[in-house]
Amino acid sequence: MPIYDYNCKACGHAFETLVRSDTVPACPQCASTELEKCVSPLAPAGKIEAIRMAHRRVAAAQGHFDHYSPSDKAKLLQGKKNI
Repeated sequence: MPIYDYNCKACGHAFETLVRSDTVPACPQCASTELEKCVSPLAPAGKIEAIRMAHRRVAAAQGHFDHYSPSDKAKLLQGKKNI
């Protein structure tokens, strides 16, 4: 399910939501379905890397990387794109 940004034409509320292909989203404030789909801004590259590393640290803490060798695990957690 993709995340889309919308602007409600009825009340002006801007929001983002997950949308299935067979559903029509509604405004969380006024429940109107008269929405304008907006272009989502891209996250700056530094933020993307920080988010990716935060997710990797959480995954490592939960044991998802336990099947990796110690050297491969260290590479994953360094934050460099050497894999």
